[in-house]
Amino acid sequence: MEKQDVTANEENDLDDVANSSTGNLVDWDGADDLAKPMNWPNTRKAKNIVVICYLTFLTPLGSTMFAPAIADVMGTFHSWDPLLASFVVSVWVLGYFFGPLFLGPCSELYGRLPVYLICNVLFMAFNIACAVAPNLSALIVFRFLAGTFGGCPITIGAGTFGDLIKPENRGKIIAVWSLGPLMGPILGPIAGGYVGQSIGWRWICWILAIASGVGAVASFICQEETYPAVLLERKVRRLKKETGNENLRTALNVDRKASHVFGRSIIRPLRMLFLSPIVGSLSLYQGFVYGYLYLLFTTFPLVFQNRYHFNTGTIGLTYLGMGVGSLIGLGVGGVVSDRLLTKLSARSGEKKPEYRLPPLIPSCFFLPIGLFWYGWAAQANAHWIVPILGTVCIGIGVNMVMMCVATYLIDAHPSFEASATAASTATRSLIGALVPLAGRSMYEKLGLGWGNSLLGFMALAMCPLPWVFWKYGERIRTSPRFQMKL
Repeated sequence: MEKQDVTANEENDLDDVANSSTGNLVDWDGADDLAKPMNWPNTRKAKNIVVICYLTFLTPLGSTMFAPAIADVMGTFHSWDPLLASFVVSVWVLGYFFGPLFLGPCSELYGRLPVYLICNVLFMAFNIACAVAPNLSALIVFRFLAGTFGGCPITIGAGTFGDLIKPENRGKIIAVWSLGPLMGPILGPIAGGYVGQSIGWRWICWILAIASGVGAVASFICQEETYPAVLLERKVRRLKKETGNENLRTALNVDRKASHVFGRSIIRPLRMLFLSPIVGSLSLYQGFVYGYLYLLFTTFPLVFQNRYHFNTGTIGLTYLGMGVGSLIGLGVGGVVSDRLLTKLSARSGEKKPEYRLPPLIPSCFFLPIGLFWYGWAAQANAHWIVPILGTVCIGIGVNMVMMCVATYLIDAHPSFEASATAASTATRSLIGALVPLAGRSMYEKLGLGWGNSLLGFMALAMCPLPWVFWKYGERIRTSPRFQMKL
């Protein structure tokens, strides 16, 4: 069926060029053109989406698999610096900060597919390098590079979904995709705890290398190019060959000169981050939430080993509470987001990005409540299930914030969705890498109760943001003052 559709499109291409108002502009054959990724059959879309979601899950999984076994890692290299121990875990996330600076522009220059393929192979290679690292410095460098290239699906995944999915169906897909960066870091320590205890920390790296190898093979087999600018350029090249008309060009009129693309992709996210109140404040909010997530990931072993005397394997199970919370947030947020968008759009007669925010207004309070609950329960040495129940609330709050903000930023900046996503990804990755470094000293000085309360009060101070942008977001977003700056 797909081959017949493609053949039919090819037969109409010459007529499309001939009937163009200029004779030289090449565009899709109408809004329903099956060559346009957004109009592909669901099965064709699904095979691309599944691979991206798998890789998006795998990369964050590797970021925290080391956490329960970090004492063994440090013991292997005869180092006992607690700050360095935290950095070995969080340096992976630091790679997510640098990756978008060149992976995003490369996807605009060469298309999504080549970037996915190359990064997946390099991700596997650097996981192998981590497994055979001769010293701690080499391990840190290899983990940084693994995070940089492994962050490819996180960096350009939103752009791919923008290519494939219509806005009214985007919430559910973004919810599933967002589950990777949330469930990966939660399930990683569970697997890493038992693997590290039974066969050693190096096998954590080997398992990641095998899993990433599977992802690389699946990417070669299942993924296709989805970037419209590249697909239309291919169509132009084919029509030039068939018609001999060297003046043909794409109707998208996308500037893809290397210097311009890199300049735009690096400078525009920074401009949006510092000059757009929406992108700046919500990226900062998302960054703090991500930082809290990794702070808890790196300190769970400290809390449950010292206070509750869990061993390396069972420490991994303490992350399940946050996993359950994330699943609850996914189930509620993914369904409610799209339904609310449809309902509110039908009422007003237009789709507004602000219609993505109502689920976030009540659910953002779960994060500070969970932090207070977890911190004071652990401080009081309550039964271990009590602080873990607090992390269920944290998981709900984190998932809803990450999913709703990501979807809102994509819908609010349809022309600059890659830049908006890059700004938020870079911000949250930098904060996520640095915040855990202060975690141990903060808990030592303030204790678990007041330490987590400090985080909770900061999260509570951010809770009015969703309401502010729900009420005034459209006015800010459409203001010529901010549009000109972007």
